[in-house]
Amino acid sequence: MNQKFKKLKQNPNLVIGGTITFIFIVMAVWAPALSPYHPVDDADLMVSELPPSITYPFGTDEQGRDILTRVIYGSRISLSVGLVSQAMNTIIGIILGLTAGFFGKWWDDIVMGLTNIMLSIPSMIFALAVMAVMGPGLMNIFLALGLTNWAFTCRITRSQVLSTRSLDYVKAANALGYSRTRIMFTQILPNILGPILVVATLGMAGAILMEASLSFLGLGTQPPTPSWGGMLASAREQMFTTPWISIFPGMAIFFAVLGLNLFGDGLRDILDPHLTRKAK
Repeated sequence: MNQKFKKLKQNPNLVIGGTITFIFIVMAVWAPALSPYHPVDDADLMVSELPPSITYPFGTDEQGRDILTRVIYGSRISLSVGLVSQAMNTIIGIILGLTAGFFGKWWDDIVMGLTNIMLSIPSMIFALAVMAVMGPGLMNIFLALGLTNWAFTCRITRSQVLSTRSLDYVKAANALGYSRTRIMFTQILPNILGPILVVATLGMAGAILMEASLSFLGLGTQPPTPSWGGMLASAREQMFTTPWISIFPGMAIFFAVLGLNLFGDGLRDILDPHLTRKAK
């Protein structure tokens, strides 16, 4: 147990990234307790566009709303989009990659063909196309981003299955009469979760960035719901006159993505057996 903690302490990416991610999770879960004001209702034009002060640590926006409060509540939107959309991507990628690598033949050809098609289309272009069809809104963002990046998980899952399906414990399960479904989900999947978790963590960072981009373009979360991308969009005309309106939501996006990327990189260092052997 102590050796595991020592390994964690020796991995600065995991510690720093995990700390930053934990802070944003706390912000999202306890937003009402941490926020000094209401993100929508507490609007007062008499105090609009005030610079940062003791009363308003991040200043106020053009409608007199507290920017700190809206940044805190915006973490709920960003983290929920990252979690839900990446969960959808991971489930789709695992099912397709697991079955393609295990069964092979014509099903493998079909899945890899779809994967290559998805990888050839830029994620933002695909998400914009989906949002253009379904319209703006948070639920549509879940669907658009949840159908965008499954190809990475699928390809990694398939490659892991191909390297493990011929190992002794899989052959033993097959000899004991286990069904194919049982072998895939009880023998193979638990032993290949490491790389999949790393991809999922990095995918959450990408989903947060894409949600902010869609909201900035007006296709994401609609006002007055606080969203980091939406806050940037409403502040772009005042970027030089009242820079604090855009600086703080921009910093929130930067640190959230940075924290998840560092956390994912730290997980990769721990879970990748090749890197572990080199470290030894």
